[in-house]
Amino acid sequence: MQAETNAGRHEESGRLRLNRTVLTKLVVVACIMFGFGYAMVPIYRQVCEALGINVLTQKDGTVAPPANTQVDKTRTITVVLDGNAQGPWRFRPTQRSIAVHPGEMATVVYEVVNTQARTVKAQAIPSYAPQSAMPYFKKVECFCFKEQVLKPNEARQMPVVFFIDPKLPREVKDITLSYTFFEIGGAVAAQN
Repeated sequence: MQAETNAGRHEESGRLRLNRTVLTKLVVVACIMFGFGYAMVPIYRQVCEALGINVLTQKDGTVAPPANTQVDKTRTITVVLDGNAQGPWRFRPTQRSIAVHPGEMATVVYEVVNTQARTVKAQAIPSYAPQSAMPYFKKVECFCFKEQVLKPNEARQMPVVFFIDPKLPREVKDITLSYTFFEIGGAVAAQN
């Protein structure tokens, strides 16, 4: 009888030790996963910046507007506008497309409406199709250059001033400019 009790205690002690080991491993794995998820944003920014895709901080904000003598009136490029929302708002271009001559300054407007009863911080990321047109699409002014803070139920019109470099290959006749507008985590200071 005594031997059975000791064997039972030994077995229970082994199970407890095994359970503690498994729990410790699960906590370590959960901490590593959280750390990896937290580190993904800066890693994503660095990788995208290095590859020149979906760059959060645009570098073409210092682009000088072209002189009117650079406008190529022999061809017209259709810029199709698109907007995607990832968060608590409505986001869209105010027009579907615009026809421009390479070298000609153009302005388009995107509209965003915060549908929440709280202040949100957001960022827009542009993308282009065909991707080969990206180096020729020069934004002089854009809401995507910085984070946007939207008050509760605020509606805002946001311009994009751009020109297309006349060096754009002649076979490109259409460019799609698409923005994805998404909420950025972190607390937003209360505003009066």
